Amino acid sequence: MRIDLIGKTALVTGSTQGIGAAIATGLARAGARVGVNGRSEDKVAAAIEQMGGDLDLVAAPGDVSTEDGCDQVRRELPHVDILVNNLGIFGATPALEITDAEWRRYFEVNVLAAVRLTRAYLPAMRERGWGRIQYIASDSAIVVPAEMIHYGMTKTALLAVSRGFAKEAAGSGVTVNSVIAGPTHTGGVEEFVYQLVDKDLPWEEAQRAFMRLHRPQSLLQRLIEPEEIANMVVYLSSPLASATTGGAVRVDGGYVDSILP
Repeated sequence: MRIDLIGKTALVTGSTQGIGAAIATGLARAGARVGVNGRSEDKVAAAIEQMGGDLDLVAAPGDVSTEDGCDQVRRELPHVDILVNNLGIFGATPALEITDAEWRRYFEVNVLAAVRLTRAYLPAMRERGWGRIQYIASDSAIVVPAEMIHYGMTKTALLAVSRGFAKEAAGSGVTVNSVIAGPTHTGGVEEFVYQLVDKDLPWEEAQRAFMRLHRPQSLLQRLIEPEEIANMVVYLSSPLASATTGGAVRVDGGYVDSILP
């Protein structure tokens, strides 16, 4: 199976590190021209340098959780064939201590940014008769963690947003899907793990303790690597996935204990 994205332009939000960087790299290795997004021009430039100069990467800085930031990104990439809404924030906060401001911030960053970009790029995709839109959701959309229900709420919302926009794109040649990522090994997750387990443990022991105590239902019994999420995203971005739309596709290591999401 050969995935060929030559001639396609992609935008991956929040792609200077972690899952987003892995997705941007995977799409570029498949031949796409990829917009790398982050809030800081310097951080975007550093990420592009780290990903490799032989890939077709475009700097697309801008805080897409704001209207001005989205406009800034669109000036760099006025048309895209593949939109991957990856940007997201998370953190552990006791349920009764989550403030109104935090509820709003999580919704603005994790949900509304993706809605805004979809609204901006979908019409032209429909006119061209081809496009791919994806939302990076989470197992937390289905198994909402008690320690971060505001995060879980936003990922549940993305499943609804994805299904709804898939209906809006029906019959157009544009597919819209969400990817349910399971517990994944990123720098941010390492910090999160150490919020919940002994900070003095070496990383490998801390990871095992975290999975045992806080994610015991994982069938993989380890954190997923970002590249494993990226592999699914690259496939869904390709012509090979032309019949997959309106779906919530799991890359969760068997974490969610159900046949359907």
